[in-house]
Amino acid sequence: MKYAICASAVLALCVAASSSLAAERHHMPIPSYIRAAVDSTSRPESDTKRDVNRKPAEVLAFAGIKPGMMIGELEPDGNYYTRLLCRVVGPSGHVYGVDFKFHRPPAPAGAPAARARRAPAAAPAPAPLGCDNVTLTMQNESELTLPSGLDVVWTTDNYHDFHDPFFTGKPLGHPDMKAFDTTVYNALKPGGIFLINDHVAAAGTGMEDTNTLHRIDPALVKREVESVGFKLIGSSNVLHTPSDDHTKKVFVMVDHTDEFIFKFQKPTT
Repeated sequence: MKYAICASAVLALCVAASSSLAAERHHMPIPSYIRAAVDSTSRPESDTKRDVNRKPAEVLAFAGIKPGMMIGELEPDGNYYTRLLCRVVGPSGHVYGVDFKFHRPPAPAGAPAARARRAPAAAPAPAPLGCDNVTLTMQNESELTLPSGLDVVWTTDNYHDFHDPFFTGKPLGHPDMKAFDTTVYNALKPGGIFLINDHVAAAGTGMEDTNTLHRIDPALVKREVESVGFKLIGSSNVLHTPSDDHTKKVFVMVDHTDEFIFKFQKPTT
């Protein structure tokens, strides 16, 4: 069986361009270095128990991650993939992880002082990375900087967040995604890959659900990323979930949502 060029019927926009996209085998071979990273006994149980649904070996293979690569990871969010990427690229490669600062809106006028001062509960400390080839930074989304000459920029389940006030510091509907995606484009070497994996929103919804259901319309992602010069060279249906009707919050469907994976490339010339 072969990968459909689009992750689901929601991605029908891609069909017209299907002849220019690389088809991927549904049961594509998993390189030994990816299998070794996924099977590593040093990975925390909190990660490995999610593998059955997140299918990391297939996702890493589709992305083409290899030893020696230089990778920028945007919003690692618990470092599930950081711990895999750093093992695959090995000591000759490096992972540059970028977390983004939250911009919390001011308390409403007249809110009790105690409520206004209340801080959110601290998140539990993430499990150790288990690698020495990782650099983690905290940045403002609007001031994103990445090393130059990267082989891959990678983001999983968070591209939708880059549209929202708590990352952008701007009202909903005013993210500067062209500037953001241009920064990614400029950081990649010619031929470099921008890998985006995210939760599917209903077709035609654009960014309407990014701050509510935490989903995004794949058609919007394609328009935004291609508008700065990237070319969509492949998509994967390995995380397609037909039972997901795209109407529920992703937090009530952890690791069971319908997800798309887009592989964009910076032109070589």
